[in-house]
Amino acid sequence: MLRPETRGRARALQLLYAWETRGRPPLHRLVPGLARIAGPEPRVLDHAEALAQGVADEVDALDARIERAVAHWRLDRLGMGERLVLRIGTYELIRGVVPPKVAIDEALWLTRRFAGEEAVALVNGVLDRIARELGVL
Repeated sequence: MLRPETRGRARALQLLYAWETRGRPPLHRLVPGLARIAGPEPRVLDHAEALAQGVADEVDALDARIERAVAHWRLDRLGMGERLVLRIGTYELIRGVVPPKVAIDEALWLTRRFAGEEAVALVNGVLDRIARELGVL
């Protein structure tokens, strides 16, 4: 069974996916739909909403940092799954609430689950570069 924090990150990714595909409405409007689909786990949903809101609030700064770290790629060339995982991972690295290796490992789990094994090396490389730029690795 997955830890509540891991499930919260997965739900945050799902919220951000809905947010992105629906034209970026206020996230609190999307939470009831996610709760209906994924189950009403308050601890998980609270974590997911807070994480997704933090990413949404800082999306432009996160995207700029990610774009600097992906050598010779534009962010819009990445799949949505990779982009969302990179945003979550970068946000967690910047916030420093969890150890950097945990943030990266959790991002890699999300990548495998939502973007596919072929995207793992890219996400790992980008987050490693960002963590080194931040001086946390």
